[in-house]
This record gives sequence, structure tokens and C-alpha cells, in this order.
Amino acid sequence: MDRVTDLLLGFGTMMTLIVAIGAQNAFVLRQGLRRHAVAKVVAVCALSDAILVAVGVAGFGAIVKRFPAAITIAAIAGGLFLLGYGFLAARRAFHPSALQASEGTNTRPVLTALALTWLNPHVYLDTLLLLGSIAASRWLFGVGAVTASITWFVALGYGARLLGPLFAKPRAWRVLDGLIAAVMITLGVTLIAGW
Repeated sequence: MDRVTDLLLGFGTMMTLIVAIGAQNAFVLRQGLRRHAVAKVVAVCALSDAILVAVGVAGFGAIVKRFPAAITIAAIAGGLFLLGYGFLAARRAFHPSALQASEGTNTRPVLTALALTWLNPHVYLDTLLLLGSIAASRWLFGVGAVTASITWFVALGYGARLLGPLFAKPRAWRVLDGLIAAVMITLGVTLIAGW
């Protein structure tokens, strides 16, 4: 395979994995709409993906296969975290407010982004095992995958601003937080029940 093909395959494969609606994407979207700590949240998500893709391409997926207990522990911890976050989103859905930019500190969103990334066992399955096995130590494939991750999170975090006028109304936040709650709680229950 030539270099351009490797880059494009890595980019395309990562995009098919990352675009799915999930806890991390919902959180980045919410932060982008609020215009709060967007750069830091996007950086945490993209950097975390870059680390995981690099480790997967380097062959760490084979080690993870030998220690499935690590994924089980991450699944249970991640499921509990998602349930808690889902219930907070449900509470916000019942008590919505209009769009407020830059409220609160930057620490909480960064810690939440870290938790949504590193406590999610699907991240390990996608980046370490799936991408790692497809890449088979082809580093340009990994570069393409990391480029897709950066592109996606920047577009999601900063593109959300275009929806700002819609989310100036509490009703729009109620719908978004209700959807986020449903996704988080469903994922949390699925993770805990599946392991």
C-alpha cells in the first residue's frame, strides 16, 4: 500500500468509529454549545485518541487481549460514571436554562472529558484492538486516524456554535439534555450489564 492510501484508510476508518453518537461526542457538543472550555475539551479528546491510536498501532492490542479483566474493570467503572452523568443530564432536562457562555471553571469539563474518554471500554476496543489490528504497525495509517480524530473534535466543538441561536431557548436545552441523558444511561446500563 502506498503512503496516501494508508493515510486515507486510517482517516476513513477512524471517522467511521468516532462519528457515532456517544458519551464523548455528546459532551463535546454540549461544551461547544455553551462555549465553555472548548479548546481544552477538544485537546483532551484528540490527545487521548492520539495516545490510544499510537499504542494500538505499536501492538499493545495483543497485550490487552491477554488481560480482559482490565476491560471489564473499565466497563464497570465507565458504566457507573455514565449512569451518574446521565442522571445529571436528566436533572438538567427538567430544569433547563438558556444558553450561557463560559460559566464555571475549566477544571470540571477537562476532568469530565478525561473520564468520558479513559473510562470508556469502547475506546480501548476501537483504538487499541480494532485500529491496532487493522494498522498492523503501519504508522501512516495511525497518522490518518489521529488526523480524523482532531478534525472531528475541532469540527464538533467549534461547529456547535452555529447552533447557538437555536439553543438560546430553554426548550432546546431540555431536548438536548434529555437525549444526552438517554444516551448516557443506556450506555451505562449496557456496559454494566454486558460485563
